[in-house]
Amino acid sequence: MGSCRLFGGVAAAALLLVPGTALAQEASAALEARIAQLEAELNSLKSEVAAARTQQASQAQDIVRLEARPAPVPTPTPVSDAPREEGFRIGDHTVKFGGFIKTDFMASKYSGGDPANGDPLRDYHLPGAIPVGGADEDVAADFNARQTRFWLTTDGVVGGRKIGTRLEMDFQTLPGSGDQRTTSGANPALRRAFVTIDEWLIGQEWTNFQNTAVLPESADFVGAAEGTVFARQAQVRYTRGPFSIALENPETTVTPFGGGARIIADDNSLPDLTARYGLSRPWGAVQLSGLLRQLKYQDPATNVDSTATGWGLSASALFKVGAQDDIRLMLTGGEGIGRYVGLNFSNDAVLDASGELEAIGVVAGFAAYRHVWAPGWRSSLIWSTQKVDNDIALTGLSANRSAQSLHANLIWSPVAAFDVGAEVMFADRKLESGLDGDMTRLILFVKYGF
Repeated sequence: MGSCRLFGGVAAAALLLVPGTALAQEASAALEARIAQLEAELNSLKSEVAAARTQQASQAQDIVRLEARPAPVPTPTPVSDAPREEGFRIGDHTVKFGGFIKTDFMASKYSGGDPANGDPLRDYHLPGAIPVGGADEDVAADFNARQTRFWLTTDGVVGGRKIGTRLEMDFQTLPGSGDQRTTSGANPALRRAFVTIDEWLIGQEWTNFQNTAVLPESADFVGAAEGTVFARQAQVRYTRGPFSIALENPETTVTPFGGGARIIADDNSLPDLTARYGLSRPWGAVQLSGLLRQLKYQDPATNVDSTATGWGLSASALFKVGAQDDIRLMLTGGEGIGRYVGLNFSNDAVLDASGELEAIGVVAGFAAYRHVWAPGWRSSLIWSTQKVDNDIALTGLSANRSAQSLHANLIWSPVAAFDVGAEVMFADRKLESGLDGDMTRLILFVKYGF
């Protein structure tokens, strides 16, 4: 059976090879069609290879042209906008250093007499130093860089406790060995120096009676000086959430019976007690603070040994207006708190005829509106005032009765941390006698923080 199949296949193949047969003609036609198909596919493949070679040659020319071009120069980033290093490590602590350089150019006119060279009023607004009763003089120009400031901080965890420190100094309050004739020297002055251990703060810091967060932006050293609680002193403070309480360095300033030069008693035996409570919300922040203190003065030469009690309350707030504007307010009142308010515009107490201390009442405050005109441009309008409740039978007529000031400024920050600004201010001071004096001042300044 197998032999038959093999013989049949051989016979069929033989018939295909015989010319002229029908089977031979069909096989020849199929072969020619197959050969034509293979030739078409070969031609298509040749075309694709040629196109690929052309594209490679074009890409190679582009690469040569790009390599021949100079490398693009990157646009430099302004120094003030560049990312800043977040300190450096020393042992368990992160150490940071910063501050600012500030130069003021001031032109001042005083209605009641020109303050002497070296008087602090020549450098910043000091309400109690505005001259009264003198002759009006021409505009006085003063340039200085004494508000320049630097600070050093450390933060770390030691033995499971969070520990930090801060040291901050400027050149504003202490005169230097030179003067405006030669070097315009200024000595460094301690502003803040404290250590924090968890919730505790020990050292020199802003008084706990103050709220620095609501201070208006001003070209002046303090700005709203008359109405501001302002003091830095050594203290021990405990903070728990929004509440803080502190024992602070005591000092009593006294007006002699009938008036006269200020007495700095330096006789206190108990620290000042301060406490505050603050709340922060999306619409702004508010704070209420209180002060309770001993007033004391001893003078063996005149057999004076007297104490009195001083107290004060201060409420402050910052309210956001729109996306960037805000309103800032402070109102402070009490008795025997003169050295805490308005750069000691009023003394804490006055001696009566028998040598006993009587606390002096004070009411002070400020209001400020800050407006952002455009990115980098902003202004503040500030009004500040203080009224002293003197018993003129004890203080005499030379005691300060009231002070106020009005400020308007425009500040431009072309880059981050760099400010250029101008401020116009008017301030006046009145005595119980009715004498008064005013100061009009233009301040131009340049400041760069680092």
